[in-house]
Amino acid sequence: MTETAELLGARPAPQVRVVGAVSAAHFVSHYYIILLAPLLPFVRADYGVSYTEIGLAFAIFNTVSAVLQAPAGFLVDRLGARLPLISALVLGASAFLVVGLTSSYWLLIAMFAVAGTANAVYHPADYALLSQHVPAKRIGPAFSFHTFAGIAGSAAAPPTLLIMQQLWGWRGAFIGASVLGFAVAAALIGVGDPGPAQAAPRVKNDSDPGWRILLSPAILLNLVFFVLLAITSGGIYNYSVVALASLYGTPVASANAALTGYLVLSALGVLAGGALAGRTSRHGLVAAVGLLATAALTALVGGIDLGAFGTIAAMAAAGFFSGMIMPSRDMIVREVTPPGSFGKVFGFVTTGFNIGGIIAPLIFGAIMDQDLPRLVFLGGAAGSLIAIATVATRAKAR
Repeated sequence: MTETAELLGARPAPQVRVVGAVSAAHFVSHYYIILLAPLLPFVRADYGVSYTEIGLAFAIFNTVSAVLQAPAGFLVDRLGARLPLISALVLGASAFLVVGLTSSYWLLIAMFAVAGTANAVYHPADYALLSQHVPAKRIGPAFSFHTFAGIAGSAAAPPTLLIMQQLWGWRGAFIGASVLGFAVAAALIGVGDPGPAQAAPRVKNDSDPGWRILLSPAILLNLVFFVLLAITSGGIYNYSVVALASLYGTPVASANAALTGYLVLSALGVLAGGALAGRTSRHGLVAAVGLLATAALTALVGGIDLGAFGTIAAMAAAGFFSGMIMPSRDMIVREVTPPGSFGKVFGFVTTGFNIGGIIAPLIFGAIMDQDLPRLVFLGGAAGSLIAIATVATRAKAR
């Protein structure tokens, strides 16, 4: 892992500091996405509202983020990525600080809309900064660190928030979470601007393709790719535990262990995929092999009762391969993105996460309502196989 060692050397280059700061911002973004979920019972009880009413916070956060993410990408390409990313960190942290300091349910809803605005900036700004400031030969490992940091943020949120809730109440947990965002914003300010790692990283005025680039076949296929990945992973994340219990009578503890194995190995797979992405330019092939392995292992879990140990092992292996494709996924997008359009393109294609996040509960919820738990896994496998077709296109976007 030469690239990894160079990125984490004793005397880090300015580009390495950028990777660290941007990855920290991605950690915060995923931490904030999870923020309300572990604290929901305490927030709901305090305000005396229904699950539907408190669910409005989730809905408005995701809706605002989905609507504004592509426009945020255009803003990033016009202004540069660093200032919008710092502003997003401060805006999101300020929104949650306000929630922690006030006692109004409707103000909480409004602040989650503000936080959704901030969330729309992270992906386009992160990928633009990495693409502009990291040398091409090291961009694969950089993308892997970035993705790994986001997964780590999701994993760290529940235990740390519950600890803060026990110490200071749920409002104290919100305030504590806001401190994290302010701290990372300060770190990003301290990094400064190391300058581009490649020639002509931005395209100006008349040569900027604008919205046209988003409608090119290569970019639209990548959007579909992200939607399919979000749908298939959403089915596993949200329904695998109940599906295993219904399908094989798997104990809840074992089913949760299988899901945990999937998530942990997914994070490790991201790092392995980053090292692989730094050694090959055949990112479509890497993604296709990873998707095929993920589909095979997921179908195996849904098709055969492997027992507790076998199910945990197969789920963990599926998680590893699903994580392994993520750096190649990002490299595929980068390859078809002209210089100066990183913000808008990544902002557009990562909207697929939001689209898939909306669709997945409808599909897999209906599957479970029809008592067809096997289709949770077979459907996820089918989604992975379909996604292979979207990475077969290697045409460059103009």
